[in-house]
Amino acid sequence: MVDASYTCLTPPLQETPVTKVLALVGSLRADSVNRKLIEAVQAQAPEGVTIEIAQGLGEIPFYNEDIDGDAAPAAATALREQVAAADRLLFVVPEYNGSTPAVVANAIDWASRPFGAGSIKDKPTAVVGTAVGQYGGQWAHQDTRKSAGVAGAKLVEDIELSHAYAWGTDPSQDAEIVAKFTDAVAKLAAAN
Repeated sequence: MVDASYTCLTPPLQETPVTKVLALVGSLRADSVNRKLIEAVQAQAPEGVTIEIAQGLGEIPFYNEDIDGDAAPAAATALREQVAAADRLLFVVPEYNGSTPAVVANAIDWASRPFGAGSIKDKPTAVVGTAVGQYGGQWAHQDTRKSAGVAGAKLVEDIELSHAYAWGTDPSQDAEIVAKFTDAVAKLAAAN
């Protein structure tokens, strides 16, 4: 006879919380060094972190208030949804003519609207990247931080990673460099 007063309780399985990082790559080039680098980081993301690379940035028209609102372009709406669904934002930015690539500035413009209530608002954000030359894109990274901050993002100030590389090299093939970028993602995921 089974004692009906005895109930075997199995504690529910504890799911490890997952932090979703959305990476916005500032180069649209098929062989982009920054894209290959974040893909290498994505393949070895820190435990409890998933990295999604934003899609369709090149399809978004330049921000124009006349085409925004209820009938905003589908690509812009998709970006806003990707940003809203992410826990953290990671801009992976090369340097174009000493500044932020237009695709990144445009993504920030769309994600910041409606002003004060855009999907970027209060989102923990970091800016990293690599560029040819001795400074590794520092000016572009500074400009991107400024723009994202004005747009309402919550910048994680202690994450600064501007990797300089020479023509013909591929930072995504260097385990030490990939580890530095992976560490930056871990810091971003841990930020409040």
